[in-house]
This record gives sequence, structure tokens and C-alpha cells, in this order.
Amino acid sequence: MKVAFQKWGNSLALRVPKAFADEIGAGDGKAAEMTVSNGKLVIETLRSQRRKRRYNLDELIAGITPDNRHGEIDWGPPVGNEAW
Repeated sequence: MKVAFQKWGNSLALRVPKAFADEIGAGDGKAAEMTVSNGKLVIETLRSQRRKRRYNLDELIAGITPDNRHGEIDWGPPVGNEAW
């Protein structure tokens, strides 16, 4: 399939047909690795990429239990102008 480069800001863009995107698992916002190999542009989707879950403070605090708490850690005496 022949496609044409189009100007996008200071860069160039290529449209990926839906059938091609579906075949390689590409989607809006999914990361890909782009390289040039032997004069050819190579674009590979990152299959191992997972969406990172976003936590809020209440969820994190709710996960604290006596079993997963640890004691204080002694980092030694102050070494600068820390106020203790």
C-alpha cells in the first residue's frame, strides 16, 4: 500500500490504515518504537506495554495493614542543615 507523508507541525506524519493497526495491536495512545534500519523506517508496537494504574491517596492509605507496615528506618545522623 502506498501512503503519503503529511506535514504535522514541524514533523511529518503517516496515516496507518485501521486494518494494519488492528493487525499489529496499535491504538490511540499506545507506545511504539521507531527506528531506521538499512534505510527503512521500522515501527514496532510495544506489546509488553501495560497501562499503569493511577492510585489516589485514599486507596493507598486503605491498603496499609499491620502486616505490610515496617518500622522506622535509621538513616543515621543529619549530614547537612536538616531540622530534626
